[in-house]
Amino acid sequence: MKKIFYAATVLTIGLWSCGNKFGVQSNDWELKYSNGIKVYHAGQEIAGDVHAEYSIDNNIVTDKEYSAPRFQIQNINDRFGKGKKWTLVYSSKGHPTLTQTFRIYKDFLLADIEISSKSKELKTNYMAPVVAYTDTLLYSQNRRKLFVPFDNDAWIRYATTTHIDSTLRSYEVTSVYDARQRDGVVMGAVNHDRWKNAVELSDKQKSLKMYSGIADKLTRDTRSHGFLKGKNIKSATFMIGHFKDWRDGMERYADNNAIVAPRRAWGKAMPVGWNSWGALAFDVNHTNSTEVVKFFANELQPHAFVNPDGLLYTGLDSGWNSFSEPDLKDFANQCKANNQIPCIYWTPFTDWGKDPEREVPGTSYKYKDVYLYANGKPQELDGAYAIDPTHPAIKKTMEDVAALFRKCGYKYVKMDFMTHGRMEADHWYKKDITTGTEAYNYGMQLLDSVFHDMYLNLSISPIFPAQYAQSRRIACDAWNKIKDTEYTMNALSWGWWIDRVYRYNDADHVVLRDATEGENRARITSSIITGLFITGDDYSDKGDENVKERARKYLTNPDVNMIATGRSFRPLGGNNDNSENVFIRKDEDGTTYLAVFNYTDHDMNFNLPLSSMGIGSPHCIEELWSHKNIQAGEVITLPSKDAMIFRMK
Repeated sequence: MKKIFYAATVLTIGLWSCGNKFGVQSNDWELKYSNGIKVYHAGQEIAGDVHAEYSIDNNIVTDKEYSAPRFQIQNINDRFGKGKKWTLVYSSKGHPTLTQTFRIYKDFLLADIEISSKSKELKTNYMAPVVAYTDTLLYSQNRRKLFVPFDNDAWIRYATTTHIDSTLRSYEVTSVYDARQRDGVVMGAVNHDRWKNAVELSDKQKSLKMYSGIADKLTRDTRSHGFLKGKNIKSATFMIGHFKDWRDGMERYADNNAIVAPRRAWGKAMPVGWNSWGALAFDVNHTNSTEVVKFFANELQPHAFVNPDGLLYTGLDSGWNSFSEPDLKDFANQCKANNQIPCIYWTPFTDWGKDPEREVPGTSYKYKDVYLYANGKPQELDGAYAIDPTHPAIKKTMEDVAALFRKCGYKYVKMDFMTHGRMEADHWYKKDITTGTEAYNYGMQLLDSVFHDMYLNLSISPIFPAQYAQSRRIACDAWNKIKDTEYTMNALSWGWWIDRVYRYNDADHVVLRDATEGENRARITSSIITGLFITGDDYSDKGDENVKERARKYLTNPDVNMIATGRSFRPLGGNNDNSENVFIRKDEDGTTYLAVFNYTDHDMNFNLPLSSMGIGSPHCIEELWSHKNIQAGEVITLPSKDAMIFRMK
């Protein structure tokens, strides 16, 4: 198609004009320009007075400082679907050319901006495709605003609220939705190659800002976002979607991210197994770990505690470095002899020794050469110094560690403390890299290629970028108590959709010791409905016999275990400030599952919410922990600190 730009006074096919107003319509979307942009969907104003802005030479420049833009409309049919592309080009003698682009599809649009100059190199660390100040659908009464954390470190929590006292800053994505009617708007970045991104909302100012260039305490940064340089610099691309069900919108957002960066390949069933950190921690050794292998082989694997491939994933966490190489090989061999996949642990972007003069193993570099410095000082997070993912010593270390794991027979690696590699810094070894996100992508691409034949599971890590590992832990550490279950369910309540950018979510290791039987059921349920089903107790010969008996009782329920396919349940409602307690999954065979939690110290009576589930009246309802049949409308009592799972057909 021939590209033609139209001056702001021209009327042509595909554009409509009234005075100095211009706009575009596509599907149910309508965008109007008149000294700012108004965005409508299905007749409702989503955002008004929309402007773009960016920083340059330590100043904020907005499109208001330019003359009226030129317009272009194109029909498009790309990887996101069919739609229209609306381009606005702003020119000024004193500023770079500013290009604002909207690609409009059925339920969502994509927006970004670019600044360009033919004569000089530009430099910026802030670009906002959408800045709006207007009272629209986003601020109608009782709509909830969603906070999504940047990573899962330090027991951070998701949150929703109906009122923002100052400003809500959500990382990469947010949703503004009606919890009862479920209508909602979803807004977030869909590519994560160069920038850290945020969406900010303010009830007081009635404002919306979607921008690239965030660096703050919750991105674990102590200095500002790095600058991008060049004659053409582009922001991240942001999605704005309006959906009848905000949950569908979050899943569409995730799917769009996976279109941009497809999920890491995995052709096998979801891992089910054991990890040593839950109980043994640094006490893990060759003797007790191999005894655990035998316990699973003799006691649990014959009784349904395996994945659909008939395998168990048995893992050494931190502490494995006390093993000799022969011990590492023997553990792996014993796993394989018992139909188990040997798993292991590593932290690629950290120095726990914090000794700058120590040599990086296998290289001539010292650790002081590979640290990520901020304001001239090594950056410490969680007790470790952050390491530059672009340094050649780190590539060599990756290759050496992968060679050891491969030589010893390990097929699965839990990668931990990944956020260290995405921190902003004074500089990086590779001079063409100037932001933490660029450096992290560089390091993760190396990790992906070096560990190409191994399953990668991220633990402490940012949500994005997501294409370098098959799974990611949905929250921070969680052990055995109801508070651990509630914390995990907080992340599932608002982050279930993350299993659409990774293969699976991970609810962390399930620990049964020192908890009530109800807490055991709740913790197992939290894992079953989240994703990876990984246990963590000490099942060695010296382990607590009571815990082993709990495992025989609660880890061998075939009806419960068969739910662990890796597909996360979604929240039924979304009207709580902290955690939802009712979660639903509908399978393609027509079966519906409902998980209900009681986080409190008192019993809870309820009826199954069939009307809000949208399934009519099932002819068979069974509670899977007790194997009791339930009648529709029956009052059910859920004891304190417990959970139930209902199967409906």
